[in-house]
Amino acid sequence: MRRVEAALFLARQPLTPRKIAQICGFESAAEVRGYLRRLGKLYDEVGAAFCLVEVAGGFQLRTRPEFYPWVARLARDERQIRLSPPAMETLAIIAYRQPVLRAEIESIRGVQCGEILRQLMDRGLVKIVGRSEELGRPYLYGTTETFLEVFGLRGLDELPHAEYRNSAVRRASSPGTSENAPLTGEGRI
Repeated sequence: MRRVEAALFLARQPLTPRKIAQICGFESAAEVRGYLRRLGKLYDEVGAAFCLVEVAGGFQLRTRPEFYPWVARLARDERQIRLSPPAMETLAIIAYRQPVLRAEIESIRGVQCGEILRQLMDRGLVKIVGRSEELGRPYLYGTTETFLEVFGLRGLDELPHAEYRNSAVRRASSPGTSENAPLTGEGRI
């Protein structure tokens, strides 16, 4: 169990049980899952400052939310990604409608989004996931594992419910929508 804990402690990205088994020399991912359950339970029982979370298809040690104000000072610039409201809008459209064509995104937003797509790809939040069968075989865009990690999601099924999705897309595509109207909060992830 301590080998699993050590691997999780040093990992920068979530680790799958299979990867942990390979790293730590265990025979199966099932054995690792048992250790993960025990570790998670132990951290909860002793009130540790960190917890074990399942995110982006793997497991990761994270600081508990109540300690965020203090540890945020240490990691202030390390993982902070700031996005403009148009970039957040574009990211939301991609997250909810993926795989999606650039033309579809532009149709919903009502403006060109080539530069925003490039920025989202540079930051590792969006990637090309294939090509459409349409004329010219344009690229299809989708979100990445980094997107899931940054937003603390295990998978896309953890995105807010369909009512919110539909209203966000309607709002983004309504004629009176300002280019600078934020989709969420302050445009920070």
